[in-house]
Amino acid sequence: MTSAPRVSVVVLNWNGLADTRECLESLKAVSYPDYRVIVIDNGSREDEARALQSAFGDFARVVRSETNRGFAGGANIGIREALSQGSDYVLLLNNDTTVDPSFLSALVEAAQTLPALAAACPKTFFYETPEVIYSTGGKFSLWRGVAQQIGRGQGDRGQFERLERRGYADGVCMLIPANAIERVGLLDEDYFAYWEETDWCARAGHLGLSCYYVPGARIWHKAARSQAPDPEFHYRYRRNALLFVRKRGTGLQFLCALLMHLFGYAPLYFLRHPTKIRRAAAEARALLWHASNQPKERPLA
Repeated sequence: MTSAPRVSVVVLNWNGLADTRECLESLKAVSYPDYRVIVIDNGSREDEARALQSAFGDFARVVRSETNRGFAGGANIGIREALSQGSDYVLLLNNDTTVDPSFLSALVEAAQTLPALAAACPKTFFYETPEVIYSTGGKFSLWRGVAQQIGRGQGDRGQFERLERRGYADGVCMLIPANAIERVGLLDEDYFAYWEETDWCARAGHLGLSCYYVPGARIWHKAARSQAPDPEFHYRYRRNALLFVRKRGTGLQFLCALLMHLFGYAPLYFLRHPTKIRRAAAEARALLWHASNQPKERPLA
């Protein structure tokens, strides 16, 4: 690249100081010539913003949110900051990741060849098992209300070495052109956490933009570090899976997805794990939310 586009890397921290430190240390070694890092402290219990400012203030801009606005809200703070700095691309990156020094160069080089790009994502591995794939992006079904990461759990044997289109770019790491954000808007904060990147990619798809997986970019993810305790995770995940269908699909698709969850996935899960009653309560709470709430489109500018 003769003239490197400007990239802002947005990292959210929420009670995850040790992980964020390791992530930022790995970002320091990135070889890409024109990038800056924005850390959003998302209402951490301790004054982790101060600690990050002290340790990384010469490398990253640290912005403190007084409250936890979820992944969507915290990311939107960073996206606005990135766009105000004239960034050509925004990279959303989980704080519980470490990156290969060349990952950003690989992502941007691929992005420059894709004029109708919504977002690009790397080959992501499990941190604890570094040659096992966590995600290469994914696909979703409005009829079933599910999203599936492609390649998850597979050993890397060279089976995912082609640049390929995906239904969505995995939110653990996604590179988004500024002009795509201008067209699609910000992340939908109704989701708070989980499914917000899938929703964004679906909205981009309706505008004729596509997501891609870039095999030459590599990162490692400490899977499940940022999840709330199991009941809260299951509540939000199931609520948002159905919320996604209600927002992006038809009434018939929502009915079909609801029936699949009630009479397909739930019974199968509890046959395998009959002692996990707390999950049943969380999933029931998610369904009750849908019975008493009517989601609506929010202004996303």
